[in-house]
Amino acid sequence: MSTRARVLVRPKAGILDPQGVAVQRALPALGFEGVTNVHVGRLIELDIEDPTQLPAMCEKLLANPLIEEFEIVSDEA
Repeated sequence: MSTRARVLVRPKAGILDPQGVAVQRALPALGFEGVTNVHVGRLIELDIEDPTQLPAMCEKLLANPLIEEFEIVSDEA
């Protein structure tokens, strides 16, 4: 039986986030004011039989530990 897992990966604090900067600069041009501190990450969704392996998967493959942090945001089916 597998479990649906979701992992949010985003740049660590202090790491340049060019996508976040581009989004932050584009929003006022589209009429959206008052938005600051934009960061762009990615959501990885997978079905896994043994959820206890998920942190090791993140550390070894799903996130780059030098520049990214990860958060397991859901493990519900």
